[in-house]
Amino acid sequence: MQLSLEQVGKTVGPEVHLYPINLAPVPGDVTVLLGATQAGKTSLMRIMAGLDTPSQGKVLVDGQDVTGVPVRQRNVAMVYQQFINYPSMRVYDNIASPLKLAGIDRKAIDARVRELAAKLHIEVFLDRLPAELSGGQQQRVALARALAKDAPLMLLDEPLVNLDYKLREELREELSQLFAVGQSTVVYATTEPAEALMLGGYTAVLDAGEVLQYGPTAEVFHYPASVRVARAFSDPPMNLLDAERVTLDGGHQGLRIQGGLELRIDLPEAAGTQLTVGIRASALRESGREGDITVQAEVELAEISGSDTFVHARSAVGDLVAQLTGVHEFDLGAQLALHVSPEQLYVFGEDGSLVIAPVRHNTPGGQA
Repeated sequence: MQLSLEQVGKTVGPEVHLYPINLAPVPGDVTVLLGATQAGKTSLMRIMAGLDTPSQGKVLVDGQDVTGVPVRQRNVAMVYQQFINYPSMRVYDNIASPLKLAGIDRKAIDARVRELAAKLHIEVFLDRLPAELSGGQQQRVALARALAKDAPLMLLDEPLVNLDYKLREELREELSQLFAVGQSTVVYATTEPAEALMLGGYTAVLDAGEVLQYGPTAEVFHYPASVRVARAFSDPPMNLLDAERVTLDGGHQGLRIQGGLELRIDLPEAAGTQLTVGIRASALRESGREGDITVQAEVELAEISGSDTFVHARSAVGDLVAQLTGVHEFDLGAQLALHVSPEQLYVFGEDGSLVIAPVRHNTPGGQA
């Protein structure tokens, strides 16, 4: 199924919820809507589902205009942040409900319900009522019911946001596997860059009601089209440093980062004079290598999260966040040398657009 949005916008009174958007999710694949709270993700999904009508533009399904067609007349499955189940029905009947409405025979229904229950690890709860389950188990039931419908369009609006960290990790992996073998076009909204990367497929980055960039998830992550995209698609946030174009000793072109750090680098004229240098937190290291840029910093905070340590530090070039692999202990105020390869720098031009992206090296696993 090909869903296409043509110049779709949404205003409520004087407020603009969505600026005119053109978007055509890739059929049969996953499109992630990535953006902060109030970026416009839910407004966009409600228009896709037929729950709301856009203030302008058209919604097309396989070339047919369905802009004014209500949700009950569309073959759409949707899962919300808050799990929604029929409280008086057993888990089995909740999952089976869309199949019964479709007139599928009992034997096929039973096979499909048990298959999905097994994949989502809720087979032992099939005879229970939703109220007898935990929040995570109830959300799995809601997901199973949506998957059972096997609708050509499946919309998931931050379905894991209210679950604990461990359960979110488990369900993310399960969902990515289920989406991979399904036939539905899946649109999945999230505020978390890591979730977008895990789901893969394609990502549309939203900010303040605009779609800033859409493309294969890895491509959008590695080549953010602008500073706004880089901010949205980085967790922790990308380090963004003010810089300017300069002519270095010997007449070489380069840039000077705030604090006086100078780098020799070829910049296109279109980049302008006032620039922004971006450094991902994961690109900063404690150990230096030949040719590295070294920044002396003072530790302000060190947070251990899983197997990584996030170090917040103050330096002459600006405040920095470094994501260091492993568990490290730092005293507040401790002096720390942070190193980064020049090849790992992003440079954004005066208009905020990407000018230079880091060099990507392929590894045996195919990751950069």
